[in-house]
Amino acid sequence: MHMEKVNKAVAFLKDLGLSQMLVSDPAAIFYMTGRWIHPGERFLALCIGEGKAPVLVLNELFQFQEDIGIEKRYIKDTDDITEVLKGIVDPEETLGIDKTMQARFLLAMMEHHTAKAFQNGSFAVDRARAIKDAGEQEKMIKASKINDAAMAQFKTLVRDGVTEKEIADQMLGIYQSLGATDHSFPPIVSFGNHASDPHHEPDDTALKEGDIVLFDVGCVYENYCSDMTRTFFWKNEPTQEERTIYNTVRRANEEAEAMLRPGIPLCSIDKKARDIITEAGYGPYFTHRLGHFIGIEDHEYGDVSSAFSNLTEAGNTFSIEPGIYLPGGPGTRIEDLVLITEDGYRRLNDYPKDIEVLG
Repeated sequence: MHMEKVNKAVAFLKDLGLSQMLVSDPAAIFYMTGRWIHPGERFLALCIGEGKAPVLVLNELFQFQEDIGIEKRYIKDTDDITEVLKGIVDPEETLGIDKTMQARFLLAMMEHHTAKAFQNGSFAVDRARAIKDAGEQEKMIKASKINDAAMAQFKTLVRDGVTEKEIADQMLGIYQSLGATDHSFPPIVSFGNHASDPHHEPDDTALKEGDIVLFDVGCVYENYCSDMTRTFFWKNEPTQEERTIYNTVRRANEEAEAMLRPGIPLCSIDKKARDIITEAGYGPYFTHRLGHFIGIEDHEYGDVSSAFSNLTEAGNTFSIEPGIYLPGGPGTRIEDLVLITEDGYRRLNDYPKDIEVLG
């Protein structure tokens, strides 16, 4: 049990005016307990709060013997959740509920007045998870080092006639050989004009001379994720337009990273990169936010966008991934993960960003 993480979330609960909360998100429960539980449609919750000893409520199908340092209360499929929660939840206080709580359980709690009122408490846990401690930072640094090493191997898979899917299917084995356990998301392998689709799914398209080759990939190391994108050129030097787009995206990436430090609005980072791309004449073709937070999950609460004005804090880890996607091509994206430190930032990816022609 990671009580320091529980206590951090409880402190943020107080900022919301809450003294208790039911956490149902399996990733958040893992964050606080160190134990993955995937309940499917069944009830799962960790009750936390000020002055409360945490209690884990879970179905008896998921029993485990390990002592995690807190009470485990097992329930049956036929149990009434509202009865189970009596004595765990204070009915005289407002109860925080997270955003993954199933409506059928919440509606029952509301009907039976399990608490005085109900309020979204997700922000408390989300904010705690957004500030990575030293142990989490080390795992994310290692995950990105593996991703750098894997990228160097992925490009050796590129050859005339190979398909996107053939390369994607070999990536997990490379990750595992380097110490990772899994992909952090399905890999994106895009040839030619497919690079102008930010979320292209690898298919049977075969590589041909002159194609752009885009890899957006990440792995999991000790339950923490990495994520990086690099764009290459196959056999031929990029055209003038491709070179201009590439250099514009790289400049947006590097200048956005250069401004990073604690205490700046996340929206201002997006603006920096977006202004560079807009001034180059490609503004309408940068079609997504600049970045997303990352940790136990590849996409966590918090983003680097015009709509997110929260200030950066030491321990935040997020992506910086500008892109330009012309309809029908070409498309380019360059992505690093960054960690906000006490006095600046650390880029977690060291794989080069120079124009690279393969083959």
